[in-house]
Amino acid sequence: MTTDNEVTDGEAGGAEQKEGTERPKWDNKVQYLLTCIGFAVGLGNVWRFPYLCQIYGGGAFLIPYVIALVFEGLPLLYMELAIGQRLRMGSVGVWNSISPYLGGLGVASMMVSFLVGLFYNMILAWVLWYFFHSFQSPLPWRDCPLNLNHTGYLTECEKSSPVNYFWYRKTLNITPDIETSGPLQWWLVLCLATAWCLVYICFIRGIETIGKAIYITATFPYLVLTIFLVRALTLSGATDGLVYLFTPNWETLKNPKVWLDAATQIFFSLSLAFGGLIAFSSYNPQKNNCERDALIVGCVNSLTSIYASIPIFAILGFKANENYNDCRNWNILKLTNAFNIGDENITLENYDDWLNHLNTTDPSEVESLSLKTCNLQTFLDQSASGTGLAFIVFTEAVIRMPGSQVWAVLFFVMLFSLGLSSMFGNLEGVLTPLLDLHMVPPWIPKEIFTGLICLTSFTVALIFTLGSGNYWLEIFNSYVGSMPLLIIAFFEIISVAYIYGINRFNDDIEWMTGRRPNIYWQATWRFISPFMLLVVFVAYVVIEAEKRPTYNAWNPDYVNFPLADVLHYPEWVFAICVLLSVLPVVSIPLVALYRFIGLLKKYIMNRHNPNPYANEFCNGDLKCKHCQSDETNAGQYPLRKLIT
Repeated sequence: MTTDNEVTDGEAGGAEQKEGTERPKWDNKVQYLLTCIGFAVGLGNVWRFPYLCQIYGGGAFLIPYVIALVFEGLPLLYMELAIGQRLRMGSVGVWNSISPYLGGLGVASMMVSFLVGLFYNMILAWVLWYFFHSFQSPLPWRDCPLNLNHTGYLTECEKSSPVNYFWYRKTLNITPDIETSGPLQWWLVLCLATAWCLVYICFIRGIETIGKAIYITATFPYLVLTIFLVRALTLSGATDGLVYLFTPNWETLKNPKVWLDAATQIFFSLSLAFGGLIAFSSYNPQKNNCERDALIVGCVNSLTSIYASIPIFAILGFKANENYNDCRNWNILKLTNAFNIGDENITLENYDDWLNHLNTTDPSEVESLSLKTCNLQTFLDQSASGTGLAFIVFTEAVIRMPGSQVWAVLFFVMLFSLGLSSMFGNLEGVLTPLLDLHMVPPWIPKEIFTGLICLTSFTVALIFTLGSGNYWLEIFNSYVGSMPLLIIAFFEIISVAYIYGINRFNDDIEWMTGRRPNIYWQATWRFISPFMLLVVFVAYVVIEAEKRPTYNAWNPDYVNFPLADVLHYPEWVFAICVLLSVLPVVSIPLVALYRFIGLLKKYIMNRHNPNPYANEFCNGDLKCKHCQSDETNAGQYPLRKLIT
């Protein structure tokens, strides 16, 4: 990609050759693709996409999802890989080269990468905590702990469940609301420090060490998913989960929120606008088929989401069946005792017949037993995403699987691998722009600077280890990783298509790949993708503005506990939410304004000093003819340069 100050072909080749000897390169193409796939394929593919399929009509959700991939995801992905490869710089350098007024766009991407990396690594700390406990037998979240008198179980656990108690009390030690901070939880601090140390070790030499680690972190999750798939399909009730997943409910497509969530899911799933993909592609040779790379990364990412949904829903179907049978067994026990029926006369197979018979003969007695309502569909409808799926729903399902310790270890190792490969992209999106802009003193080794960034991130992220840390993490996840990315992506595609110029961009791609982009890429870059991003952004703002933000608090003293206590954010917390949405992108107008003021100042100075070279022709107090000529003609030619 040529810049505003274009150079000749010979100069460009020389600069490219010089830069090529200085800038690191990938060892091979597979290493680069695995890194991009590892960055794109993250935790959201496992715990967000299946949730959206579950609540939005199963297979019907794939329709808006594929449309969003084709018209929004792939064009933006191709564009980011192309500009990074052509200019061979990080996000700040790329946009500053296209136009000095766009320098704030790179700063915004860098800020988002930094802030997202803070809470993303906290999730990895939680994963490590569960991983360490997965070697215990039985698993520590299987049973409720005894009370102090050893006469029963703890009330909080009895009212909720062992899985919920281990997550909210043993892991988070959560406070009843966000205003009650609570102390630092030392076990979470240690896990967070371990997570950052592992990220630093893998990142210490940049792409040299990333390229080695990515072979494991990017491929191991697929191995684990395949193992889970084989095991899950053999569980009882697995088919119920798969039927639930793939049975389309076409009515849901009438809901506008389905299309909005599909567009945002594909956008965030591909890790667009973070700057990490631009940084990774900048280590490519400039003669590389980046169009093929974009198609591979985008399609592998989406297919991974679908592939991960199969074992997830098979296991959720197994869990729903287990809960359904437990519910009916509880009712069978009540009926057996109340009507003095012999043991094992009422079974799961003839339960419905017995219940209908008893309801006919003695309905008042049956009603007095307050039997549970057991419906398999109700248990299948119990949806959860994010931490709720990973640390509550899935851990409860693992308990019921034979060899539960093995499956727990595999599951959390898989989650850690997914998160670690995504962290590489987040950290690269911070380090590469800073190094490319030479903001790091040359006497500081890159390894030391990387360590300082990790140490700073760890220190700031200690807020998530407080008793209220989970509430703050939800705020960061909701406000940093949503609207700022939409704004950045919109300005990225507008900048390339209408400021840099789509024809110049096409020339660059033809030079790199050997062929010009086809009509599909032209239409999406010029019109379709910007329009979709604008619609998604406006819809997101409208939906958020219609409601006052709330959060779910875990409060054992709540009258309806264990249901979540839905609370409104305090005013000062809401102000922080707004700040987190605005802070990452405020650099876009600020840098543009700074550049404009600089240009305006220069123009004004030139007006007041029309001939800055005049004094070169006059010595001392002598009034030479050049000065006199300049004074005479100053009004007529205010910007005329004197030539001897």
